[in-house]
This record gives sequence, structure tokens and C-alpha cells, in this order.
Amino acid sequence: MKKYLVLLLAALTAVILAACGGSDSEEKAETSSEATSAIDAIKERGTLRVAVFSDKPPFGYVDANGENQGYDVVLAKRLAKDLLGDESKVEYVLTEAQARVDLLKSDKVDVVLANFTVTPERQEQVDFANPYMKVDIGIVSPNSASIESVEQLKGKKLIVTKGTTAEAFFMKNHPDIELVKYDQNTEAFEALKDGRGDAMAQDNALLFGWANENPDFSVALSTLGELDYIAPAVKKGNTELLEWLNTELEALGQEQFFHKAYDETLKPAFGENISADDVVVEGKVEE
Repeated sequence: MKKYLVLLLAALTAVILAACGGSDSEEKAETSSEATSAIDAIKERGTLRVAVFSDKPPFGYVDANGENQGYDVVLAKRLAKDLLGDESKVEYVLTEAQARVDLLKSDKVDVVLANFTVTPERQEQVDFANPYMKVDIGIVSPNSASIESVEQLKGKKLIVTKGTTAEAFFMKNHPDIELVKYDQNTEAFEALKDGRGDAMAQDNALLFGWANENPDFSVALSTLGELDYIAPAVKKGNTELLEWLNTELEALGQEQFFHKAYDETLKPAFGENISADDVVVEGKVEE
């Protein structure tokens, strides 16, 4: 009997030890996984996943050949070159304005470069790096019925794109103004041209470029609210990638990268009435 009890006890001990060992292994594996750095994960994957617009020229758009182009795309290529050694190592993830935060939260992208304006509300959900552009909210309207003040919008329809700072600004500060909302910028601009609204509110830099190509419209009201900044964003808590981006952006600023990118992508769209200094921030908040 004692012999059987000894054997049973030995068997139970072996089972317990095996279970403990398995638990230790799982914990070590989990710890190892957590310890993998964000930068190493990108290098192991071999591509930098960047969210950009497909319909917001000259910042982010897809051209007639199906290629991603624009100011944000030029920056994405340079980030990939300096991080992975090859500017083609970018996986572009096309987004709409209202989807940018969710793309980061769900780990579908590493960085958002989709003309992302820094706001207190967004800072609660994502981490912003140093800025590379400055912007105000503007209003574009037909020359035949120009809107030069917010007061002129009373009783009229104002077109906005969902998820933008323009939408948030008018919902908060002018709730009495009727907003006509669209998911995409292309839809919003077509609605303005078709007369489905009296004016359109958006980032003034975008409106300058669009009005330059559509001479029947003008940005008669070019600044609303406070000056805002546009910056890359990463998932909340991704400190390693955030710090790398800040160091990178400051280095790019020192070599005047953003002024060169402006000349390449934005100046042809804006014309001579807007200068690089009106738009560009060289990788850090201006003093």
C-alpha cells in the first residue's frame, strides 16, 4: 500500500511541476513579446505602415497611375529611408479623417501622416510628435457670393468633412450654423461646386490649393480660431517610436527638408500668393 501511495505522490508531483514549468514558459514568452521594441518590430516587418489621405491634394492623394503622391507622402518616404534604408519600404494605408485615431488604436498603422491637426481631444487618444506644418481653419466660397465673415453664414449651409477640426470648431462655437457633412474631401468639394452648400470650411492650406485650381472660388475668410499645428501621430504610449520621430523631425528641420518638400509638392498648388513660411514648420514648435 505504501508503495502505491509513494508512486501516486510522485506522479502528482510531476504533474504539478510540469504545470508550473509551462506557466513559467508562458510568462517568459509573454515578457519577451512585451519587451520587443516598436522600432525592432518595424524593422522585422520590413515596412513602415503610414496612414495617408487618398483625396486631399496636394498633401496626400492617389494620382492617375495609382501612385501615392503629396507632401505627406514625401515625408513618409524619407522616414522609411532613414529608418529602414529604403524610401520604398512604406506601406500606405489610405484613410478618411474620422478613421485616423482608430487606425492607431487597432495597430493597423505605425504612424499617421494624414494632415493630422493636433488638438487637446486627440492628444487624449494618441501621441503627437513634433509638428511639420501650421494651419488655420478657412472658408472657401463662390466669388459670386463670397463669405467674408462667420456672421454671413447665418441661415446658410456650410459644408464640412467629417472628423476634421473645421467640423469640431463649428459644432462647438457656432452650433446654430447648419452643417452639411461628407465622409471624403472629394465629396465635399463636389457638393460645393454643385451648390449643395453656400461655402466649405476646412484647413486653409488645403483650401488655398483647391481655390487656385478653381478660379470661380476664393478663400475670402482665411483664418478662424487659433493657429493649429499638424504633426505625425503614433499609438498612445508608443514612446520609443515617438522619440525616434522627434529626433528625426528635428534633424530634417535642420537640413530644411520641409521647405524643399514644400517647393516640390505645395508651391505648384498654392501659387505665388502663399509662401513656405506661411505653412512650413521645420520639425518643432516655433518659439
